[in-house]
Amino acid sequence: MPVYAAEPVTKTTEHHHDNSISGFIDYQELQKSLKQIAASSKGVVQLDVAGQSHEGRDIYTARVGTGDKVLLVQSEIHGNEKTGTVAILNLLKTLSNNSKQSQQIREEVTVVFMPMMNPDASEADKRRNSLTWSEVVDSYPQLAGATPSWNYLDRGISQSYDYGANPGFDVNRDFNPNLDYVPKAQDFPGASNQPGWFINPESQTSRDVYKSLQDEFGNVDVFVDLHHQGLYYVDGTADPVTLSLSAQFVPDPSTPEGAKYAEYADGYNYDFSRQLNLLAYNELQSYGNSKFTNISLYEQGLDLPGTALGTYALNGSGTVLFEVRGQTQSLGQKEKGQLVKSVERGLSGIIEGVADGSVEQLDPEAYEDIPLTAYRPAF
Repeated sequence: MPVYAAEPVTKTTEHHHDNSISGFIDYQELQKSLKQIAASSKGVVQLDVAGQSHEGRDIYTARVGTGDKVLLVQSEIHGNEKTGTVAILNLLKTLSNNSKQSQQIREEVTVVFMPMMNPDASEADKRRNSLTWSEVVDSYPQLAGATPSWNYLDRGISQSYDYGANPGFDVNRDFNPNLDYVPKAQDFPGASNQPGWFINPESQTSRDVYKSLQDEFGNVDVFVDLHHQGLYYVDGTADPVTLSLSAQFVPDPSTPEGAKYAEYADGYNYDFSRQLNLLAYNELQSYGNSKFTNISLYEQGLDLPGTALGTYALNGSGTVLFEVRGQTQSLGQKEKGQLVKSVERGLSGIIEGVADGSVEQLDPEAYEDIPLTAYRPAF
């Protein structure tokens, strides 16, 4: 799909916390940076518009490489989780340069980035979008009378934002392992351990990109989702976590615990997901005696098929979660440079390890040795 401009968006949201975030990339800056990178790459970076957000902002994909190993990386499905977008722009510049290493990587892999894939939430510096339930029912009349989905918030303050005044959905609970799912009233309101519905334009766009890559390549080998979390500690230490990683979002369909996902068992590859996470972990550990080594394992034993990670894992992708320390309402742009660099280096480790095949040499069981996340420091 060629790049084209959306209708101008005039809606703005008043800043709702005291932390400065001016050092991050806003939507206009993202558009400018992506177009500059694509132009200077002289065709190496293919920039496309994949869809539009609820408020009409373009959602972009930036594609680099021509290899048959496919990686899809997305950021800012939650608009208060911003480091991943900056890391993606930095990586695009590196992967599109004329160095021998970048050229070799591009020959082996195709990387598709979806930076700031929930731009409305990003511009409002909040977790959720601004789609209302009544607008959903307008689009899907069969949902009239259904209870609003569990991930829709229309009351109270959450993460310093007043959703009573401006309701919206957590888009990262709107995915469904059945990529052709059509919303049905009996599937609402759902729950965190049940699939979502693809009722949000942002999740629909991610799905459509994923399906188009499946059609083109047969499979999306790797999916990486870039997030933020609270302030935690590396288990057994007093070290604040720089970022957490995870390969596990639904129980293995080949086990009794995952029996409800049995139809997806042939494609599910937990060992490959664990190897991918080890690429990021080992890369960050290589920096030695620094905050880059303060990496933990995100909560395990999850059953979250409505997340992008859960849905795409069941569809055959190796999956990696990045959870960087501190969302904007709690940390602002403090430590931005170091946190962005952590994401960038972890992603580089994954891309390089997939490109050169070294991922296949890793023992998946070593994933279990990554320290867990703790809520309190050890003394």
